[in-house]
Amino acid sequence: MGYSLDFGWLADATGAIARGAAMTILLIAVTTLAGTFLSILGAAGRRNGPLLLKRAIGVYVEVIRNTPFLVQLFFIFFGLPSIGIRLDPLLAAMLAMTLNMAAYTIEIVGAGLDAVPRGQTEAALALGLRLRQVFVKIVLPQALKVIFPALTSQIIIMMLESAVVSQIAVRELTYEADMLQARTFRAFETYFVVTIVYLVLSMGLRRLLVSGGRRALGAGVS
Repeated sequence: MGYSLDFGWLADATGAIARGAAMTILLIAVTTLAGTFLSILGAAGRRNGPLLLKRAIGVYVEVIRNTPFLVQLFFIFFGLPSIGIRLDPLLAAMLAMTLNMAAYTIEIVGAGLDAVPRGQTEAALALGLRLRQVFVKIVLPQALKVIFPALTSQIIIMMLESAVVSQIAVRELTYEADMLQARTFRAFETYFVVTIVYLVLSMGLRRLLVSGGRRALGAGVS
């Protein structure tokens, strides 16, 4: 029995797909800002903090990197209410995505920090700069320039993994696709269109990050 393609439903579904894409963009925007900030703090603490802090960050990184993102999401959304901590689906999704991204990005940022010659820090301290000033103004900008391609790839990966949060009813792109195919019974067409949307989002986000990175960090970012 042949299958007849039908995209006639797409005109009425454009609004739902656009809302889902907008939610996906919101999720990755929040996750990128919060996750990158936490990863910078974590990488710095893992190298310059007290021993207890270094060990705590190390345990956090290992736990997140060696457990499935879906399990982490379910633990936050379904597990925490057992001890009295209840989060709405969107907040739970943002928290899970941020913690996941930060754990992976700590390693990336750490590699960038290690790539900056220690002599630059020593010279800046000798000139009278405080350690925090040296880190923010000298070490971190150079580290970010080194790691920017890897950081960009991690952000794209996290955006694609955001599809998982549809499992807790966050109305992002995959959730809207599930609802559409349930109503139209056109699974092939629905997921074909959504695949194209994800492709456009990924390529657009990469271009945006590269362009922004060039302006913020200067030449050498690609």
